[in-house]
Amino acid sequence: MTASNITTRNGLNLEQMNQTVSAIKTAPSLGSFEFRASNQWINGGENCTTIKDFYGAGNEDESRNQPFTYTNGEPSILLENNEGANPVEFLLHALAGCVTTTTILHAAARGIQIHKLSTKLVGNIDIQGFLALDDTVPVGYDSINIQMNIEADCSDEEINELIAFAKDHSPVCSTVCKPVPVSLERTKQSLAA
Repeated sequence: MTASNITTRNGLNLEQMNQTVSAIKTAPSLGSFEFRASNQWINGGENCTTIKDFYGAGNEDESRNQPFTYTNGEPSILLENNEGANPVEFLLHALAGCVTTTTILHAAARGIQIHKLSTKLVGNIDIQGFLALDDTVPVGYDSINIQMNIEADCSDEEINELIAFAKDHSPVCSTVCKPVPVSLERTKQSLAA
């Protein structure tokens, strides 16, 4: 099979990828997306996040028939019952998923076939900040380490360049490394809503 006959790489449809990139180059406003999540407190540290609708490529998306739901909980040492991963663990999940997807996508664009890719993330946090016990302790992670095991049909130098590029172009990694403004506002709703 010649390079011109290849229709997918790393599980991605190359023609569709090229069409998407061309469309956004032609009309940059198509690259603006709005993702949404809603959360409902259940009890104690347990709450549930629902994700379904989003706006992208100039339209409200209607491709999802069912929402995705994620239960947030805490381990027993943090006074809960392990109802689900806790939010800082979900942050690691989001970071792992985004770095992986970014790596796969840009490998495909560079003509690199990935054979194997896995990551291990370790986040270090001191909850004294969260508990307001010591104002000198950061509230969030002190550091996050991502170890990526990747096998591909290219040189080590190309893999290292790809990994560095993925770190710099992963939306979640960028948000964590260069935080964006977050507002938290109180809204008033009637209980019937």
